[in-house]
Amino acid sequence: MSTRLACVVFEVTRPGIAARFWAELLGWLVTVDRSGEVEVAAPDPDGPDLALSFLPASGPKAGRNRLHLDLASRSLDHQRLQVDRALALGARRIDIGQGAVPWEVLADPEGNEFCVLEPREQYVDTGAIAAIVVGSPDPGRLARFWSVASGWPVALDEARYTGIRSATGMGPWLEFLHVADPTAEPGRLHLDLLAFPGADPAADVDRLRAAGATPRRRPGSGPPLVLADPDTNEFCLLRS
Repeated sequence: MSTRLACVVFEVTRPGIAARFWAELLGWLVTVDRSGEVEVAAPDPDGPDLALSFLPASGPKAGRNRLHLDLASRSLDHQRLQVDRALALGARRIDIGQGAVPWEVLADPEGNEFCVLEPREQYVDTGAIAAIVVGSPDPGRLARFWSVASGWPVALDEARYTGIRSATGMGPWLEFLHVADPTAEPGRLHLDLLAFPGADPAADVDRLRAAGATPRRRPGSGPPLVLADPDTNEFCLLRS
């Protein structure tokens, strides 16, 4: 393993406002705030080594994202408090055809979908974000690719979804949920990988391509290097 999962990237029209919404909702801190990029991360140095990064988009969101966040709750009362807090910060309830379910489906101020889950034993130790969820027609295949890319082992493999998680047992799950008819475009959220210090960029690309990635920009054409996973979800390979 020479790459790790670095961040979930939101392409938004107002990075500062979107970042502050998520920082307030999660209880995280703004760690980077500069023109063209705002980043938030957990305040606990022993917490998940994963950030949310907000970059400017060329226009407003159109269509549903393939990737969304699920937020954890400790009790039904905590779930209600989480939903009320999100609504007070600028979120809104949305209907994506979920029907009568025990979780709440919301959209952030930029229209990005997320869920506030009811209490689940699987997520008692994840922190604020229970899972990063990606829709896929072949969850097992996509999970195996991201397991290679992130170094997270497959920890749950069921009929409708496959989950991977850091071997440390800390932080959110990365889950791949079966979707028979995925959206035509990946949407405004994507994952980025970070290379470890001293790693060979060409070797990283070869390893990811062997696992099923396809390059969208040739190595050496300037940072960041953009690739796509087996479901055409683009991601960046960042240098440390």
